[in-house]
Amino acid sequence: MKLRILNFVSLGLLSLSALAGNPDRGGQASGTQLVINGWGRTSGIGWASQSYVKSVEAMYMNVGGLVATPKTDIVFCRTNWLQGAGININNLGFSQHLGNDNAIGIAITSIDMGEIPITTVEQPNGGLGSFSPRFTNIGLGYSKKFTERINGGVLLRVFSESASNTKLQGVAFDAGIQYKTTWKNPDDTHFGVSIKNIGPDVKYSGDGISSKVLNPKNNQEVTMNQRVAKFNIPALINIGGAYDIRLDQTEKAFFHKLTTSANFTYNAFSQNQFTFGFEYNYKGMLMLRTGYAYENGTFDYTTRRTANTGLAFGATVELPFGTKENRIALDYSYRDSNPFSGTHSIGIKMSLGSSED
Repeated sequence: MKLRILNFVSLGLLSLSALAGNPDRGGQASGTQLVINGWGRTSGIGWASQSYVKSVEAMYMNVGGLVATPKTDIVFCRTNWLQGAGININNLGFSQHLGNDNAIGIAITSIDMGEIPITTVEQPNGGLGSFSPRFTNIGLGYSKKFTERINGGVLLRVFSESASNTKLQGVAFDAGIQYKTTWKNPDDTHFGVSIKNIGPDVKYSGDGISSKVLNPKNNQEVTMNQRVAKFNIPALINIGGAYDIRLDQTEKAFFHKLTTSANFTYNAFSQNQFTFGFEYNYKGMLMLRTGYAYENGTFDYTTRRTANTGLAFGATVELPFGTKENRIALDYSYRDSNPFSGTHSIGIKMSLGSSED
């Protein structure tokens, strides 16, 4: 089993080497909505959590963690992306433990960019109405616990983009593995590898890529279709680890835990990124987290290639309700940016029942 898993990881690395990119390829991919994290819990620490993420949000970070769903989890989150830009992201996710160390899940993301005025060369100030772009993606995930230490999973994602007269549709595949070692305390050391957005090229279609021209032969107006280029989707790979520090100095039970984590992200269409994170956990009821994503040029406004400055933090309050197996949580995260007024995410999670495995 371990040999097959290693072969899987090696195959993923080789496949991404064919997509080797650099910062100069920034802006050349399509479907970039696939790399936006709109979830309230993991966004507060970034990619650093992909080696130990669990349940619904694992379908974005590392689908191998989906199998850690206790029984049934439901998550909703709303993100105000780059406050002031008028962009809102809604996420809805559901995961179900099936028994026999298997789990499935579905995650739906919808991005609303509001109303944008229609302008033309002749009327640059508008007055022609407005249109509302819509970006949507739906992910179907499956995860399995291969051994006591190894989880793995795969995910199929269907995504679409549409405006008033153009549209795009595509599919992408994710895969991920999580591994826990027995070094020192059991389950305290985590490693994870995840591959995201592997799929065929996509291209736009619709009336928006055609134009009306005058035929000089008969002086009649005809419709001319423009040739459309194909675009890659933004593939990436994550390799990271985390270590749980038990602050209670006891082996039987602990109330305080500090998780330190780090991750390397290989981007095919932007700069590679190192993410570092810390998460404090008190009795599984209060979680405080912070993360920092570093890439070349981050510290200088004139060289940074993204509005995000790299700093993120967040908090979770999780309490039981009804029976002791049911829990409800409120998540919040903030990501700093310049310009704009940062990105705010707030979510709610309900966990119903516990696994019988």
